[in-house]
Amino acid sequence: MKGIFIVLEGPDGSGKSTMAKKIGDYFTGRGREIEFTREPGGTVISEKIRELILDNNNTEMDYRTEALLYAAARAQLVSEKIKPWLDEGRIVISERFVYSSFVYQGIGRHLGVDEIKKINDFATVGVRPDMVLLLDVNPEKGLSRKLNIDGGDRLENEAVAFHKEVYEGYKKLSTIFPEIKTINAERTIDEIFCDIMAIINSM
Repeated sequence: MKGIFIVLEGPDGSGKSTMAKKIGDYFTGRGREIEFTREPGGTVISEKIRELILDNNNTEMDYRTEALLYAAARAQLVSEKIKPWLDEGRIVISERFVYSSFVYQGIGRHLGVDEIKKINDFATVGVRPDMVLLLDVNPEKGLSRKLNIDGGDRLENEAVAFHKEVYEGYKKLSTIFPEIKTINAERTIDEIFCDIMAIINSM
């Protein structure tokens, strides 16, 4: 069977983990092998890079350093896990992929989407998702959910203005990349998943 690469995107606290599990359960029930991953992270090396990026003590990190670290973690994840899984015909469900870098570093950090795309094209060696599900939720609502759970990491603790810019960035991306399907995530879990299933069944 052909591998399928599904990416969940959206602001912090938009429910990506919940939907990833429900999608995985759906495909498992149909006899498919499922692999879950997240960004940054997903491998031993990538998780160590994640710690560097999200450490609240690393406030002096240059934005270009941040962008390159995300790309480095992604390169390791693609080469070590995602590409082999897809080659084996598995369904790979990832919380975040290059689109997060486009909006967080390209737009939110003002480094430019084109510049971020260059380093990530190199990092991902042509691996692209079959489907990108953008969970659309008000950034302040989503962020408050997340901060109430664990206090937040370095990026989550950025000013609300930064998160609003990221949110607007996601909206722009959805007009550029046809694989992005936007879903209203300010509804019940069942309503959100119903929309996701409609998209999956139309593949």
